[in-house]
Amino acid sequence: MSKEEAEPLDRRVLMSGLTKQDFIVNSLLGKEIAVYGNPYVFRSLQDELIRFINLYGTKIDNDADDEMITLALKIILAMRKKGKTEVFIG
Repeated sequence: MSKEEAEPLDRRVLMSGLTKQDFIVNSLLGKEIAVYGNPYVFRSLQDELIRFINLYGTKIDNDADDEMITLALKIILAMRKKGKTEVFIG
């Protein structure tokens, strides 16, 4: 796997809160990956938001960044709801 391929994978793994192995296995088996809000996911979300702040004002020409922005916003909106929060990474 190239560095360009590994970076989006690593970012998705961090946002999922799963181990890399669990994320890859679930992805290969076609299982939906539910993201539950916890301190680990919150930290990963914070890191992604910092990345987006650094991208602000620049053209987003990377599909992986575009997908991660969408995913981060879905997680933020889901966490605003009360009760159990799930976001599926597809």
